[in-house]
Amino acid sequence: MIDAALLLLRAWLGITFVLHGGQKLFGWFGGGIPRTSRYLEDLGIRPGRFWAVLAGLGEFGGGILVGLGFLTPLGALAIIITMIVAIAAAAGRHGFWIEHGGYEYNLLIIVVALAIMLSGPGAYALDRALRVLGQ
Repeated sequence: MIDAALLLLRAWLGITFVLHGGQKLFGWFGGGIPRTSRYLEDLGIRPGRFWAVLAGLGEFGGGILVGLGFLTPLGALAIIITMIVAIAAAAGRHGFWIEHGGYEYNLLIIVVALAIMLSGPGAYALDRALRVLGQ
């Protein structure tokens, strides 16, 4: 049951971050690099385009890695770093509660990604499958 729970956590976190990263990188759901760049520059993060691409790659790539259970610690770290930056750049100044624009959601994601990183991806992961094939 633990492996099934890890699969569920990994898959949902992965899907969520692939969608968030795709929104930034590919313009899914009304996003895109120009829009994200402007948002970041409004926060004082410059150059906005560079950081928008980096954030999108961290989210998209981290989501793929965590979701598939491939290089899981690296993918989880990418997600954690993007959430730390989001807290430092924007959400942190609004307090804890998300209803006020705070970092509640970002911190929850950090804890889930850290738990996945510490526990490992579980049996239903590419990391495990590749390890078994390599033996």
